[in-house]
Amino acid sequence: MKSKICKYSPSRPDHPRVHRIDFMLNDDEYKTILNYMKKYKISNKSRWYRETILSHVIKTLELDYPTLFDEKEMRR
Repeated sequence: MKSKICKYSPSRPDHPRVHRIDFMLNDDEYKTILNYMKKYKISNKSRWYRETILSHVIKTLELDYPTLFDEKEMRR
């Protein structure tokens, strides 16, 4: 039997989500988000917000990871 591959991050009972984050959007921002979610058939807003924010944070952290040499030295 094949295991089900989850497109999204699975829920983890051993790591419950207990920290709430709230933020505000203006009317245009909110309409843009709603249109995007409708276009791409996103039904779970919370998951989408969480994964979108975390993917940005992880990418930024990877880019800022300390290296032994600076960029100029590595390009020589």
